[in-house]
Amino acid sequence: MNLIVIFANIFLDSIKNQKPKMISTLPHIRHTDCGNFFLLAGPCVVEGEGICYDIARHIREITDRLQIPFVFKGSFKKANRSRIDSFTGIGDRKALQILADIRENLHVPVVTDIHTEADAALAAEYVDILQIPAFLCRQTDLLVAAAKTGKMVNIKKGQFVAPEAMKFAADKALQSGNPRVILTDRGTMFGYHDLIVDFRGIKRMQETGLPVALDVTHSLQQPNTTEGVTGGLPQMIETIARAGVAVGVDGVFIETHPDPASAKSDGANMLPLQQLEGLLQRLVKIRQAIS
Repeated sequence: MNLIVIFANIFLDSIKNQKPKMISTLPHIRHTDCGNFFLLAGPCVVEGEGICYDIARHIREITDRLQIPFVFKGSFKKANRSRIDSFTGIGDRKALQILADIRENLHVPVVTDIHTEADAALAAEYVDILQIPAFLCRQTDLLVAAAKTGKMVNIKKGQFVAPEAMKFAADKALQSGNPRVILTDRGTMFGYHDLIVDFRGIKRMQETGLPVALDVTHSLQQPNTTEGVTGGLPQMIETIARAGVAVGVDGVFIETHPDPASAKSDGANMLPLQQLEGLLQRLVKIRQAIS
């Protein structure tokens, strides 16, 4: 057997049954011994300091009450917009500094998307988890660059990729010497403007021994509409989230905003912030029931 494959298998064996321990290695993470799913949540993109602090503080208060391990999410820039005139960010280092300040002042770990190898090195200075967008999950150089920073890497499953094939994306990080990998499902292409979630895929990806999250809100996108603005089905957020927790997903990813209609990116499929606590309360009850 090829030595690289052998070493990759050793990495996978070493993390079997260690999923809670992996999340607990994040700085500032709390409640990892409570048996709950972990939560990656926040706005789609960093729109400004005030709104990000308000969202992060609100979610931290909720997750402390419910004892859910919480990671604040915000993209420091959006490189994958449908139209050239769409909002892409407030400036790379300015946005990253806001994430770093939230991390230190509110004592929560943070995650952000990266799109290039240069992004990996830059963002690693400020955040705890580097997130690989779904459409880039096969980009070897990007995966290797992210892994070599030593940061935890969250790889989203491509909308065009079978769940079983995600072990190859994970292997690229593992073979680069980084066993701290999360896999995230965010739906599978169903025609041109719709996505579906195959909940069998969660179990198939969990066979790698890695933590698996479900990106609830992006799974409800309706991308590439004729207007060049992504649509969505936010009324289905609770349905998808409940099903994911019921089948035993390790983590839940939810984008949320105080006023989705005014959000600068992906407002059509985000959860209104005021609805988050009720949803999480119900998801925790499902988690407790299946444990």
